[in-house]
Amino acid sequence: MDRQRLMDARDWAAAELRRCLDFWLEHGMDRVHGGVYTCLDRRGDVYSTDKSVWMQGRCGWTFSYMCAQYGVRREWLEAAESCLDFMEKYCFNRAAGGRMYFTVTEDGRPLRQRRYYFSESFYAMANAEYYGVTGRREHLERARRAYETYWTLYRGGRDPTGLGPKTEPSTRSGRAFGPPMIFLNLSGIMRRVDPERAELYDGRAGTCVEEIFRYHVRPELCCTLENVSPEGEPRLYYTEGRTVNPGHDIEAVWFLLEHARRTGDDALVRRAAQMFDWAAEAGWDREYGGIKYFIDCKGLPQEAYEHDMKLWWPHNELLISSLMLYRDTGEEKYLDWFYRGLDYCKDHFSDPEYGEWYGYLRRDGKPTQPPTKGSTFKGPFHLPRCLAIVDRTAGELLK
Repeated sequence: MDRQRLMDARDWAAAELRRCLDFWLEHGMDRVHGGVYTCLDRRGDVYSTDKSVWMQGRCGWTFSYMCAQYGVRREWLEAAESCLDFMEKYCFNRAAGGRMYFTVTEDGRPLRQRRYYFSESFYAMANAEYYGVTGRREHLERARRAYETYWTLYRGGRDPTGLGPKTEPSTRSGRAFGPPMIFLNLSGIMRRVDPERAELYDGRAGTCVEEIFRYHVRPELCCTLENVSPEGEPRLYYTEGRTVNPGHDIEAVWFLLEHARRTGDDALVRRAAQMFDWAAEAGWDREYGGIKYFIDCKGLPQEAYEHDMKLWWPHNELLISSLMLYRDTGEEKYLDWFYRGLDYCKDHFSDPEYGEWYGYLRRDGKPTQPPTKGSTFKGPFHLPRCLAIVDRTAGELLK
């Protein structure tokens, strides 16, 4: 390992983290209604005032996590509190069993309800992390309730919104990779801040790990499938059944590595490494560099028009997982992947002039026009999480 090169990478990540957090504190926080705006252009100007509920939770988690990692700072804690309070006041559909909305207006009026329960996940993460920093018990109780809501819906419980399955169940039903992957990460956060229920969180995390490998990881296809039958059988006769999301797979890798560390499961490290190898090799664009958004497991055409775009978050996950894999396996190829990803991000995503990263690039690596720093799906989450974890993991390696 070249210590100086890793030190330089760590210093760059730390500087990017400061610029990223400052960008959101200056431009994103709503001083009137509370919460965070995430539809920001390159300079940080708001181009849509609608608010993503996912991003209220993610932003609340991020700034709480920064306090946990680097020490409490007033502006970070206030940002977290603003998002937590906004969610509590405006983001629950009380008439539908307390399910959370997907989007609301800037002043909190409901816009969209979705069947997915990721809003509850990010709300739970935010409250749990904030409890870990402040010790305010009501936030732990909120996190526990939302955690149970997710688990109930994930295990097939009745959805009080009344929204049915995405497809006609008599024709096609199945399993998606997202729910067990996200719940695995959430369980790790809950366990860290709520150790008195460690056995519960470990057991449910173990269920997620088992289901990821039973249903979605397909050695015969050398990939991890996003969508499979209820029994885990591949459905290769239509595009969605062949879809591979390399960024999702790579993100799941470090969730698995964290679980392996908690449980001492060396075999899981090797299985996660195989997932990474498949996703990184298949997803990397050998002509232009960067990770494609979607690929087809059989090399057939993709239906999604954005399939060959380069999005910020898969590259964030590449940096985290490759560095953790180097830490946990000692194999130099993972450090090589880290630097390959880092160089691409420096050259294409980073914006030294205004801070933060471009969210969306064309296949050739140029930002979509006009360029954007945030959207309904991009806010202060993947990038600051990535940079903080790279800072921490590089520090471990340098010791």
